[in-house]
Amino acid sequence: MNFPTVRHRRLRRTAALRGLVRETVLTLNDLIYPIYVTYGSDIKDEISSMPGVYRFSLDRLEAEIREIVDAGITSIMIFGIPEHKDAVGTSAYDPNGIVQEATRKVKEWAPDLVVIADTCLCQYTDHGHCGIVHRNERTGEAEVDNDASLALLVRTAVSQAQAGADMIAPSNMMDGFVLSIRAGLDEAGFADIPILSYSVKYSSAYYGPFREAAHSAPQYGDRKSYQMDPANLREALREAESDIAEGADMLMVKPALAYLDVIRALKENFDLPVAAYNVSGEYAMVKAASANGWIDEKSIVMESLLGMKRAGADLIITYHAKDVARWL
Repeated sequence: MNFPTVRHRRLRRTAALRGLVRETVLTLNDLIYPIYVTYGSDIKDEISSMPGVYRFSLDRLEAEIREIVDAGITSIMIFGIPEHKDAVGTSAYDPNGIVQEATRKVKEWAPDLVVIADTCLCQYTDHGHCGIVHRNERTGEAEVDNDASLALLVRTAVSQAQAGADMIAPSNMMDGFVLSIRAGLDEAGFADIPILSYSVKYSSAYYGPFREAAHSAPQYGDRKSYQMDPANLREALREAESDIAEGADMLMVKPALAYLDVIRALKENFDLPVAAYNVSGEYAMVKAASANGWIDEKSIVMESLLGMKRAGADLIITYHAKDVARWL
């Protein structure tokens, strides 16, 4: 049947009718809020390219955690800015490192809040790469040594679990990282700790504000040899399939907005929950346009996050989470 018998606008006539037939719903349970922690005291330092997002010292972190819990947000992801950097990222797997200390504090203040630990070396290495860098004897070029880096990533994950992290989120994109971390966690007695793998992490221009926030920009070269080419989709499926075989419990696509097709592909091809990372550059663009009066921030944010969910994301890591909590 066609018009005039069929009139699609009948179900759009009122807000109540539109709500009744709404296909995609965004709730606070879908959101994970990223937090940056740093050494020092009395620090609440706004990140210039990310208005409303701050680096917190541990003595200022409790108030932020209380605000997050009161807002109804159920999950956070912790990123650390260390005091000390070196070639092998020692601070990443220090039992008293900044993420480990923050995790212990958060679990003390808010035991039911899900704490996800970002597991990488880039913030902790003096060269800013996500693994150990060695000189290639044949070419003379500096290269990230995949296999040598795995042992340090395992040590990092285990130390985070020992501190009380509810979930490990390795973001390094080394081959075999899920297998190594899963084996390391199991051997250390943390078989119950899930892995949210950054399975599909693109070498993206959208990460700029994060690198300012976490002081993690590479000091030379780039990350294109281990993060994915933005042109590739089939490769994303191979990456996700490998991570599932190695023991991942959840998959992530990062960034989100330019990769909605990738989110959809993972959702259609695999049974695991899929997370989308609404990254710093996406956040910064919305904030900048809103500050200039060019867009309505609330409408744009809600539409974007709904688009990620509609594409297939079960979870969304987003700096907008506190704003969304107020709007909802």
